Amino acid sequence: MSPTVLVIDDEPPIRKLLRMGLSTQGYAILEAPNGATALDVLGREGVDLVLLDLGLPDMRGHDLLRAIRASHPGLPVVVLSSRDDEGGKVEALDLGADDYVTKPFGMAELLARLRAALRHQLAQRGERPVFRVDGLSVDLVRRIVKVDDSEVKLTPREYDFLRVLVLHAGKVLTHAQLMNEVSVSSDPQYLRVYVRQLRQKLEADPERPRILLTETGVGYRLRAPDDEPNIKPRTTETTH
Repeated sequence: MSPTVLVIDDEPPIRKLLRMGLSTQGYAILEAPNGATALDVLGREGVDLVLLDLGLPDMRGHDLLRAIRASHPGLPVVVLSSRDDEGGKVEALDLGADDYVTKPFGMAELLARLRAALRHQLAQRGERPVFRVDGLSVDLVRRIVKVDDSEVKLTPREYDFLRVLVLHAGKVLTHAQLMNEVSVSSDPQYLRVYVRQLRQKLEADPERPRILLTETGVGYRLRAPDDEPNIKPRTTETTH
């Protein structure tokens, strides 16, 4: 059965673009031009994923996201945001959005984010025993990490950090979410230290990471198995 995506955006050309692009990939599309219509649709229809533009005419997108999370706590939500709205992205993620895509966006990137959000929803039903991407394997049962079949020794805190990223693979995690999950100091510098250490151990070229990616001003993302390696986060710096 095709996943049903509710597109919430007040711009008809954007809705048309998304309807055409997503329907060719097997998605069923519902549309809402504002928050009130979106809540009405969610109350009547079965929806598998929401694609939410934060700039709505009748209510703040973050308030709509909060309402969606209250009534549909497990429903994946991918946010559409402007390029320079880093604060809005972080707020949306902290409110429970699964991911974001920055306008203007490519359809390949958007599809990857939708797949990741849907996959993450399924993964919440139980941990996968072994995670694999680009030569990296993480055995969540035996706590064994390998790169190209060679075991990599991680400190307990490094492993905890990696495990959180694996459980949310493909999803961007904000600095606050990571610090809360791993129980580290509220200083983001600590996260940069762990990221640097993990990249040294896991990446073929730590200066040009392909697995543990930076989302500038927002947080970090572990590349999911079916993400294209050439789909990069929106960042000009990859070593933080």
